[in-house]
Amino acid sequence: MIHSEYGYTEQELPEGNCYVSDDRSEAAYISGLVSHVEGTTGRSIDTLSICVDITGFMRPHLVFLPFYLKTMGVKKYDVLYSEPKYYAKKEQTVFSEGTIVVRQIEGFEGVNSTDQTNDFLVVGSGYDHRLIKAVAENKDKADKVQIFGLPSLRADMYQENVMRAGRASDAIGANKSFDRESFFAPANDPFITAEVVSEIVRLRKKLGPISNLYLSPLATKPQALGFALFYLSECIDTATSILFPVSSKYARETSVGLQRVWQYTVE
Repeated sequence: MIHSEYGYTEQELPEGNCYVSDDRSEAAYISGLVSHVEGTTGRSIDTLSICVDITGFMRPHLVFLPFYLKTMGVKKYDVLYSEPKYYAKKEQTVFSEGTIVVRQIEGFEGVNSTDQTNDFLVVGSGYDHRLIKAVAENKDKADKVQIFGLPSLRADMYQENVMRAGRASDAIGANKSFDRESFFAPANDPFITAEVVSEIVRLRKKLGPISNLYLSPLATKPQALGFALFYLSECIDTATSILFPVSSKYARETSVGLQRVWQYTVE
């Protein structure tokens, strides 16, 4: 899979079978990818044994993927994620570049309420403070909490993560509902992440109704998958949407080395 946002030239593409698309719509991109797989194999996607390496996915596409596979009748698939040894420039690593537009991820728009008095935003906060700030400012009137990756992928990554996310603290602001503003979920576990998001929402609902629930997965790819699985399990046809600050360009080679590979099975 080649994402055009990384700016690879035709000469840099790998040899052999690859899927190339300039479509910036995650729905069109993933549906085109599935059509490509079906055309290559000569079989319907729901009859195949599927394993997806999400390490290089852009997050909107990663979030859309389980929604589309579910729509296509896929009951079970495996997911791989490769942990880096470290990020190239530690807490100074740049991930997104160019302009940022905050929008709903396709398929996760929800049934939005015009009442915005009790809006609630859950942010999976990663290294990219530009993205955290953009989505927080987009929903400036909403109460906000953050989920940090703990345990983190590497021991020093939690400190780096908090240092970077701290640059967006003014945009996050103070929480009027909870007596705490930070929660934690393992950086490499989508299923526990889904449980943590579910628990946060449950605790918030104890304090009163939520007019609109917004989710924004900006941390690791496994956590982004966890946000998607929570939504598909508990939020369909509700006033819940997944927001993402989409960048016009993304940096290449942000990590160094390969520490280990995780395999998850999604049913």
